Amino acid sequence: MTDKSTSREKVAIVTLGCEKNLVDSDMMAHLIDDKGYELVDNPEEATVVIVNTCGFIDAAKEESVNKILDMAELKEKGNLKSLVVAGCLTQRYKEDLLDEIPEVDGIVGTGDFMAITNVIEDTLVGKRTSLVGNPIFNYEEVIKRKVKEGTYTTYIKIAEGCDNACTFCSIPLMRGKFRSRSIESIVEEATYLASKGIVEISLIAQDSTNYGMDLYGKIMLPELLDTLAKIDGIEWIRLHYAYPGFFSDELISTFAKNPKVCKYIDMPLQHSEDLILKRMRRPGRQTDIRQLVAKIRAQVPDVALRTSLIVGFPGETEEEFQNLCEFVKDIKFDRLGVFTYSEEDDTPATRLPNQIDEEVKEKRANIIMEIQRQIANEKNGQYVGKELDVLVEKYEGRNNVHVGRTQYDAPEIDGEVFISNYNGELGKIVKVRITHSYDYDLAGEVI
Repeated sequence: MTDKSTSREKVAIVTLGCEKNLVDSDMMAHLIDDKGYELVDNPEEATVVIVNTCGFIDAAKEESVNKILDMAELKEKGNLKSLVVAGCLTQRYKEDLLDEIPEVDGIVGTGDFMAITNVIEDTLVGKRTSLVGNPIFNYEEVIKRKVKEGTYTTYIKIAEGCDNACTFCSIPLMRGKFRSRSIESIVEEATYLASKGIVEISLIAQDSTNYGMDLYGKIMLPELLDTLAKIDGIEWIRLHYAYPGFFSDELISTFAKNPKVCKYIDMPLQHSEDLILKRMRRPGRQTDIRQLVAKIRAQVPDVALRTSLIVGFPGETEEEFQNLCEFVKDIKFDRLGVFTYSEEDDTPATRLPNQIDEEVKEKRANIIMEIQRQIANEKNGQYVGKELDVLVEKYEGRNNVHVGRTQYDAPEIDGEVFISNYNGELGKIVKVRITHSYDYDLAGEVI
């Protein structure tokens, strides 16, 4: 129920990290708006700032802490009365944040953000509040989300947490055990988003191909995809973080046959070499990966495969790195990202011998990305002269072009299409003939 007495307070949410945090921020924004607070984009205008943090790798932790400190300065030079910190960093480092940053007024864990308005109210009357419990919230209670005007794509969490014990990863420590949402709650959320003008939904989970096993006793991702495809208004359904160990023949068939399911598969492999995969505690070996990639490409010939890799994992030899380079050259992933290994507190990999020097890690990452740049340039060149469906998302007045994406490109992380002759509305999917290609982007004209 809306409380108009709180409307004088202006709240800004600063979101860092992954798409999961974006979903949580959307939900907090709805709760804050429903309570009667005024949401603002600029933290300098706000009387309350919420920093939704990431705590996954060292660089993300550093960015989160720096952003908190930046916002804390607004208490002296701005209108800020209350600084609240949410997200993964709070789940792992609650005491450190409270002890070392006295400007922080409230702390909210990854499983407690539903109480965000209570925390805001407490902090505004001078109570320093910390609400960090076990991360067990599973989004089963459907909560509306505040979708910004002019947004045509968004993410939906189909599960939270993770049961895979990868030795390098701290996600289970911050997000808890793997827990699927029901198909009904996901469909309800997607239907609501469609009513708000969303055209594309991207399904996310730490391990999306395992969806449903805990809840239904069997893998239910193909059924979920087919059910979501029946929603009016949703034109594209994109899948992220498909764990290779659970990629079934039925799922491949769904990609091949369902026209609303984007021919785009985001499958983080992390490495190619068996000994490193074993030390990472990843299921399967290179032979399994190659067989799966070949099967997917044979049955879904126009598919775009994205992967992410980790270089500089403890003990990675120069020979193993060179083998990884050859693997990348051989497989020719359509999209690829590289992370340098980051030592995460309380993870087994930190105790492994032969930790790699940071300079070596960075050098190896740059080599992989240069290999991939050449592959991406070659693959993009194959689109010239072809007609592709493009979701038009924005207009760049400076260059007098509209900008969109194909089904083969995810928002923010992949390439874009620059359209020179479009005069229609945003949020539409149109046919574009590709006239130019670049390393990662395309350009063309509406037919």
